[in-house]
Amino acid sequence: MKIILASASPRRREILENLGIEFEIKISNADETCDIKNPCELVCELSRRKAQATADMLKESRTLSDDTLIIGSDSVVYCGGKILGKPENRQNAFEMLTSLSGSTHSVISGLCLIYGDKVITDFEKTDVFFDEISDKEINDYVASGECDDKAGAYAIQGKASKWIKGINGCYFNVVGLPVHLLYKMAKENGIEVF
Repeated sequence: MKIILASASPRRREILENLGIEFEIKISNADETCDIKNPCELVCELSRRKAQATADMLKESRTLSDDTLIIGSDSVVYCGGKILGKPENRQNAFEMLTSLSGSTHSVISGLCLIYGDKVITDFEKTDVFFDEISDKEINDYVASGECDDKAGAYAIQGKASKWIKGINGCYFNVVGLPVHLLYKMAKENGIEVF
């Protein structure tokens, strides 16, 4: 089986590598503009678009076989009724982290598997409990650059880990790829990934 990760995320790549899964990366140019307000529906739609755009690209180049698995994923942070994606700039990152300070939020990731004529989509939700963070701590963190290109403007596996009191759900979902959901979806559909 050929496995394709339809993502440029270094975190998703690292998770699959650590699992010992052999795969290739084919970055999709999927349109991510979307008016969906429900975070679970949003990540499912965007992960499906990413996987489908990669499948279409492989079909065009005639390199998509029936034994190719395409994995698409998308993550958002949901806090106080607002969907937080990746910060647009450092000020936006500061505002996101301020909203997360002293509260509980959810990291929601969509996962789409395309294999043969199957298109399977689902999502994972993990609750994250943040400690209070001072403005100075937030400014120092934002200045470090670790917040860039991360949903919710933080990396649980990095310097932000010191503020996280606990989680309820899949840790790897917060990092960027819900491993247990991938395992479950593949197993239920007879796809040998692991």
